[in-house]
Amino acid sequence: MTLLSLLDSFLDYLSIERGLSANTLESYARDLQRYIGFLEERHINDVIAIRQNDVLDFFTELKEQGMGVRSRARLLAALRGFHHYAVDEYQLANNPVARLTTPKMLQTLPDTLSPADVDALLDINDDGQALTRRDIAMLELLYATGMRVSELVGLKLDDLHLNSGYLRVFGKGSKQRIIPIGEIAIDTLRDYLARVRPELDRQRNLSPCVFLNRSGKGLTRQGFWKMIKRRALEAGITKNVTPHTLRHSFATHLLENGADLRVVQMLLGHVDISTTQIYTHVTREHVRHVHQSFHPRK
Repeated sequence: MTLLSLLDSFLDYLSIERGLSANTLESYARDLQRYIGFLEERHINDVIAIRQNDVLDFFTELKEQGMGVRSRARLLAALRGFHHYAVDEYQLANNPVARLTTPKMLQTLPDTLSPADVDALLDINDDGQALTRRDIAMLELLYATGMRVSELVGLKLDDLHLNSGYLRVFGKGSKQRIIPIGEIAIDTLRDYLARVRPELDRQRNLSPCVFLNRSGKGLTRQGFWKMIKRRALEAGITKNVTPHTLRHSFATHLLENGADLRVVQMLLGHVDISTTQIYTHVTREHVRHVHQSFHPRK
């Protein structure tokens, strides 16, 4: 059953059998439509294809977008009802929220890659193809800056200031921030702009977007999602890699190497530092592991 069909059935159940008010039904519909929209961006259209990691990634994105704990708790309740209904009504074996506790869902520690896995992901075999070189530039830039994928695909040519070593990003609420870029990312980006982008724009669509698809139009979030999944599989990475994984890894690796939390907050574009502090839980685990591995009295 498609997600939208299941949603219609669930809302009918809430209205007829549970007798919920119109306002409550509207709240359920709004929250679940947001959830379904997130899943559809991942090309998930059937409830049986949803996995626990998909739900966790959804709540991580909500937290990064600034949604408060109460709002996320309300949305979590809607998801629980939605999935319990699907299991009971259609005898489904899969319930992706069944093993998730409320604290885990609301804190949602981010999945990250090790530096070795990042190297494997970025070490793409350059076969000279335009899309390969575009992918190299995009992945290098994403890890170099920690941008959101929406910011990456929305990047315009006028936002690049490569001679000065930075770029301009418009984040949530059209808030502008300036992000420095490392030399490796600058070099791959220059190569893309000089040799690849003109080839992709052969039809002269004159798109202002930095990164184009094979038709010369701006690459979409869905297009990037498919690309990073494919590149992760090619690199032999077994973890669930999403566009947000490199952003999480960027922040975690900076903190593990001693970066100031406030600077990382600024680079990520977080309004509230508590959103950035979620990464300190990951780095504390790293410190504990190093201590246990190397201290002479374990």
